[in-house]
Amino acid sequence: MQTTRKYGGYPWRQSGYNYGDGIIGLHEEIEHFYRYMLPTPTEHAARIELLSRVERVIQGLWPEALVEIFGSFRLGINLPNSDIDLVVLGCWEHLPLRSLESELRSSGIVLPGTLQVVDTAAVPIIRFTDCETHLKVDISFNMPNGIDSSELIKKFLHEHPVLGKLVLVLKQFLEQRNLNSTLNGGISSYNLIIMCINFLQMHPRQRSPESTNLGVLLLEFFELYGLSFNYAQIGISIWNGYVRKENILVGSRTPSLYIDDPLLPGRQNSRSFIASCHIKRVFQWAYRVLNEALFAKAEECDSHHRAGFSILGSIIHITDERIDYRAWLRNKFHHLVVLEPKVLWSKI
Repeated sequence: MQTTRKYGGYPWRQSGYNYGDGIIGLHEEIEHFYRYMLPTPTEHAARIELLSRVERVIQGLWPEALVEIFGSFRLGINLPNSDIDLVVLGCWEHLPLRSLESELRSSGIVLPGTLQVVDTAAVPIIRFTDCETHLKVDISFNMPNGIDSSELIKKFLHEHPVLGKLVLVLKQFLEQRNLNSTLNGGISSYNLIIMCINFLQMHPRQRSPESTNLGVLLLEFFELYGLSFNYAQIGISIWNGYVRKENILVGSRTPSLYIDDPLLPGRQNSRSFIASCHIKRVFQWAYRVLNEALFAKAEECDSHHRAGFSILGSIIHITDERIDYRAWLRNKFHHLVVLEPKVLWSKI
């Protein structure tokens, strides 16, 4: 069972910092949460070293193959335990899943019992846990869309400085509820980012981002998707704002959330539809709980602050296991940080 007994669950809160009341305090906590959760140079170096080991195995089989990172690691907004998504680009008549499986099994990289070939999915992958870092790795073949998606999202991260901060909080919120995958009735990281981009595009306060309050944005995100959004009739597009589902699917009034893939606008694909019932319920819950924490009586807020009360901690926490893992990783791999962080980042 994962607990927060040892560290309290809110390690992003800075000792001695005088957090403001209400929405100001929530904004400050989100800023500190973002800084705490960003990959450290050691964590980044450990991932780069893992990538190098996997790349050596792959290029030992196919010297001309290219190995590329995509997803949250490429974007720099991964949680400390996020999977590493890799795509192998090469020329094969049939996807060489079994060949790579065999080579990985004998390489010493794979934690025993974790190697899987998922060949029945829309995108077949090889999945395993690294025996050194205990990070999970997903490998696909000849699917450049992941790279293209990552490069597109990078542009939006630059355009909306608050995007990465909002996404990291929401990723943690969904992960601890096991709703960070469509397989569990949740939202993939990619679709969550699209939702956040659309939300910011349609938000009037984003016309003056320098004065943006992250607490307001988080609360209004939960309000929109927990209470207000018409899942039956409306879909999301980062090119066209909102789209009517009936214009895409004739007669469709299903409660699933439709997200227009920005690389394939107007075309349905396996990533377009998300079962919305669980998502709507947890977002509605988060909106109500945050409101209760924000608008408590002044004397209650004062006593909470003296006791280390966290407004953001009313909806998310960091487990002792996660904190211990980051400390273990830092102690085991600190020797890898021989380059300046900006040089490490240039490797992806």
